[in-house]
Amino acid sequence: MSVRAKRVSATREQILVAAERLFAEHGLTVSNRQISEAAGQGNNFAVGYHFGTKTDLVRAIIHSHQEQIERHRLRMLGQVADSSDLRVWASCLVRPYTEHLAALGSPSWFARFGAQVATDPMLRAIMIDEALLRPSLLRVIEGLHACLPALPEEVRRERSDMARLLIEHVCAERERALAEGTGTPRATWDDTATGLIDALVGLWLAPVTNAPVMNA
Repeated sequence: MSVRAKRVSATREQILVAAERLFAEHGLTVSNRQISEAAGQGNNFAVGYHFGTKTDLVRAIIHSHQEQIERHRLRMLGQVADSSDLRVWASCLVRPYTEHLAALGSPSWFARFGAQVATDPMLRAIMIDEALLRPSLLRVIEGLHACLPALPEEVRRERSDMARLLIEHVCAERERALAEGTGTPRATWDDTATGLIDALVGLWLAPVTNAPVMNA
C-alpha cells in the first residue's frame, strides 16, 4: 500500500470512529463539520469527500462491525448443526453481538450508535438490510422459525421486531452504564447475553391472544 493510500485509510478510520462516537452520544443530527473536527480534520468537507452522504457514512460504520459479528456467528453455527432447541438459536442471535461488544472494550459506542439509528426510519432500514445480507443471520432466523411452527406468521414478525428492539436497547443501556461508570444489572457481557436469551425464549414462547392482522 502506498503512503498516500495509507494516509487515506487512516483518515477514513478516524472519521468512522469519531462519527460513531458522536452519533452514539449526541444523536444523528451531528453535523459533518463536528465529525471532521472530532476526527482531527481541518477540512470541514472531509466527511463528504471520503464517505458521501450521511446514509453512506452510517452504512460504513455498520459494515465495519458486521464482519466481526459474522465471524462470531459462523463459529457458533458450526457447533449447533440442525438443533431443535429454541434457546440454541436465540443464543446464536444474541451472543455474536455481545461477544463483539465485549471485545471492543470500554468505552465503546456501537450499541448506542445502533440504538440511535433504530429511531430513524430510513437509517434503521439500512441497519436491518446490512444484517440480513449476512448468510449466518438468515440461517439463525430459519432455525428460530423452525422451532416455532405453530406461531402465526404475523405474531412471529411482531415478536421478531420486539426481540430486535430488546437486544438493541439492553445492550445500548449497558454500554452507556459502562462508559459512565455506573452500575449494571449483569456483571459481564456474557451474563447480559444469558439474560437476553432467557427473555427472548420467554417472548417467543408466550401464549398468543388474538393474533394481530398485519398491514401490507
